[in-house]
This record gives sequence, structure tokens and C-alpha cells, in this order.
Amino acid sequence: MQIKRITFVYFSATNTTRKIVKEIASHFDTGKVEYNLIKYPIEEEIILSPQELLIVGMPVYSGRIPEIAVASLRNIKGLQTPAIISCIYGNRDYDDALIEIQDLVEANGFRVISAAAFIAQHSIMPEVAANRPDKSDIEKIQNFSVQTSRILSQIETVNDIQQIKIKGNRPYKTAKKVPLRPEITAKLCDRCNSCISQCPTGAISDKFTTDKTLCISCGRCIYICPQKARSYKGILYNIAKMKFVRDNKERKEPKIYYASY
Repeated sequence: MQIKRITFVYFSATNTTRKIVKEIASHFDTGKVEYNLIKYPIEEEIILSPQELLIVGMPVYSGRIPEIAVASLRNIKGLQTPAIISCIYGNRDYDDALIEIQDLVEANGFRVISAAAFIAQHSIMPEVAANRPDKSDIEKIQNFSVQTSRILSQIETVNDIQQIKIKGNRPYKTAKKVPLRPEITAKLCDRCNSCISQCPTGAISDKFTTDKTLCISCGRCIYICPQKARSYKGILYNIAKMKFVRDNKERKEPKIYYASY
């Protein structure tokens, strides 16, 4: 089948998911439309034709995709439209995140051609999967795109493929609130207000206060702070980090799924 346009959608607080999704999309030579949900949630219905392709990338938070992104995904509708889905996790486990994306897009008229769980540096414990995606990961992402493109070129419609069986559970696991929150070093803050304006949940009401009930520990405020005034720190964090690093130091590799046809 011929793809006339690509729509790629992602939620990327620290820009890593964006990097991976753009790498996937770059291997398709056609017009592209990009939706960065961290900045611009999709609030109105978007309908994609059978000749278009949807690419979705989501980070994994406690084994699920960010709840704040779900509403946007539900506003994207397909008409038996092919889709590529991916989740990005920090070397622990992707649990039910990938199957959750599959369920969301397939309920809205898409058919998943390929799916993948890729590994990136952990956003809270950066010692885990440090500097990933690395060269080996990028090569696997590129191969994933090439193989998916090959499948698309060999089918006439998505009715020619079988539903992919992805690892995960239904009902999904309950996403637990991460007890760790970014903290500020006040003397480094230059009061630029970047953390306030770019927090996706509006959890930062002023430079020095974070609403713990709203914060999803995505790390956006750390990533965008020009003065590096925000970070994870403290006794609780250091204790949790020691155990997490010990339990997740073994390198994991991407898990990739393709539709049969």
C-alpha cells in the first residue's frame, strides 16, 4: 500500500521519546505532520485516511503510558489506517504500556503494523541505561523502520495483516504514583519561569512550589531549566536510587513485534 502522509505523535518530557519517534518517521519519504503532546495536547478530533500512517511514541511511567496523553490519543481516529506504535522505558520493564497503546489506537480505527519497546536513559535514575539510546539502539530503530516499510509495501490494505500479539496484561496494572519529585536549589534559580510555563500538568505554581498531587515526575522541569536548578535529590532519593540501580543494571534490548501477512 502507498502511504501519502505520516502523522507522528509523542509525549516527550526530556526529548528522548521525540528523538526515537522522529528517527522512526525519518525513514518514510512522504509528507509528515508532528504532534508534540507535551506542548500541544490534541483537543479536537483528527481523522486519518486509509492511505495515511500513524506513528505513536509514549514513555513508560510505572508500567503505563502517561494518563495526560490518553485523552489526546483518543481524539485521533482512523479509517482502517495503519499504525506504528512504540513505548520507551528506562531499562526496568514496559509492563502494560505497549499493549495499552495498541488498545487505544485499534479502538479508534487503526491497525498496528509494528510495535516496539525501546530503551532510553532512565529519567529519574540516570545511572540506569545511561546514554541510551546508543549506537546499537539507533541501528535497531532504523531496522525496525525499514522492516515496517517493507511490510507496508507488500500489502494492499491493513485487512491483509493479522493482529499483533503484544506482551502485556488486561486489565492493565495500576500505575502507582512515584513518591520522588524534582526539587529546586533556590540559589541557582534565575526566575525565568520556564519550569512554570512548560510543566505539562501545571504542577508548578511558582518557582519554589510543586503540587505533589499534580506532579507526574516526568522530569520536564529538570530538562528545560537553563540554570540546572532542579534535580532529584535528598535521602529518600539516594536510598531508592541505590536499590533501583542495583536491580536494573543488566542491559535490556528492544523488544520488537511485526504483523503477520
